[in-house]
Amino acid sequence: MWRRLYFLLLLVRVYFALSPSYLHPDENFQGPEVIAGRVFSHPVHETWEFTSANPIRSTFPLWLAYGWPMYLLRWLWEGFGYTEVAPSVVYWTLRVLMLTLSVVLEDWAIQELVQSPRARRVAVPLIASSYVTWTFQTHTFSNSLETLLKRSGVLASSLLGFLVVVGVFNRITFPAFLLLPSLSLLPHFQRKPFSLVSIATSALVTAFVAISVDTTFYTPGDFHFSNLRTHPVITPLNNYLYNSDSTNLAQHGLHPRYQHFLINLPQLLGPAFPLIFFLRRVHLSLALISAISGVALLSIFPHQEARFLIPAVPLILSSIKLPRHPHTKLWMTSWIIFNLALGVLMGLYHQGGIVPVQIHIAKTNEFVSHAFWWKTYSPPIWLLNGKNEELTTVDLMGIPGSKMLEQVKTALPPCRTRKPPQIQGKGAVYLVTPRSAEFLSPYKNKQVREAISLEEVWSYKRHLNLDDMDFAGDGVWKTLERVVGNRGLVIWRVTRNCWATPDEGTDILSSSRE
Repeated sequence: MWRRLYFLLLLVRVYFALSPSYLHPDENFQGPEVIAGRVFSHPVHETWEFTSANPIRSTFPLWLAYGWPMYLLRWLWEGFGYTEVAPSVVYWTLRVLMLTLSVVLEDWAIQELVQSPRARRVAVPLIASSYVTWTFQTHTFSNSLETLLKRSGVLASSLLGFLVVVGVFNRITFPAFLLLPSLSLLPHFQRKPFSLVSIATSALVTAFVAISVDTTFYTPGDFHFSNLRTHPVITPLNNYLYNSDSTNLAQHGLHPRYQHFLINLPQLLGPAFPLIFFLRRVHLSLALISAISGVALLSIFPHQEARFLIPAVPLILSSIKLPRHPHTKLWMTSWIIFNLALGVLMGLYHQGGIVPVQIHIAKTNEFVSHAFWWKTYSPPIWLLNGKNEELTTVDLMGIPGSKMLEQVKTALPPCRTRKPPQIQGKGAVYLVTPRSAEFLSPYKNKQVREAISLEEVWSYKRHLNLDDMDFAGDGVWKTLERVVGNRGLVIWRVTRNCWATPDEGTDILSSSRE
């Protein structure tokens, strides 16, 4: 019975993996965006983590996870005579790859870690039915890679040194989940000290390769081994030094020390969270020790996001015990409702229109010179299929509407007469916004004389912008009616209205004198 349930849950995981929700900008800008720029030679947006004088992100694990699939796809496409592979194909290939790794490595590791067949029949479906497995684990997060490395690292001691180094270069928080469990290896090292030498040798060789890859990536010009002696780029060290400074962390948001335990873990575990504390008998498995110690160590740092705890979720779910009868059905009902609700929200609707909109812009035959994005996550420009060489993407984030309009107007041709502006030789100007942005309502009405006009080009319905909630100002019902009722992401074609009102005519006259 549980195997049939697990197979059904695999289908659910496939469905969410192939849905274009966008959970956090880091799933693109700390991975595929960077590597795609080197593999396909398109302009990409590299964040400060990769462009600062002391870069804090290693590209070594990124090449291992995303580089070879991109090169393989490029080789296949060129072999079949096509010019180049579409970024949309690469995007979905990476999603399928993360899905496959989560099934092969994570689920397999649970089979190995949970020794009791009875406990395994509970642990495997429980992890497979978690919305974290459906969504976060199938996206291209460094946290997702961290989970897979940790889970598979305990299976083969011959690869332990390699995996530990890759995990550290992927995220410096990786050792937090291995610190206490690694103590269990001390008796093994006492019996077989050569295995410790083997692990250390593997780790040193891997670290040398990782530093060489990062030094090559971040050093202009040709690579020379002398660079490793004079100017080596050691990203984990840079990362540690950066995060050790509280002023740096303050730029990303400071959280109370209890954020992980009292807010983030319940958000990820839902009804499973209380089971950690209300077990009938304490079940301190190695997995649970790893999870709790990891969360505790991560709680030392004041910047705490829920996705940092993704590696702890399967560890905890493989260790807890379900409530006994008669509370079992009630708990299972709450577990199903919680994960279905969060799965639909995070796996389907959360910023779900950004990727489809970028893919649409990449395929459109219309020449577009500017694309302004307002009240959305940062769009991954590597999906534009080379159009970013001539298309300027401007991320306006959540700036006030008036300032947004000022930015958009700079890309529009001026009105020098009462006739429509001449746009020959100039591309269209797009404005991408959630449909729930009420500020734009006057500009959609052709009967209202405003400085600009908006014409809907394309839209994607399954998009919710949770950052646009204003319960304090608009109230709960009105906010939900606006954000949920008017869900969707819209591409607007922006044109300057040369038949503006007298007040705006002053601006037109002044612009004609320039």
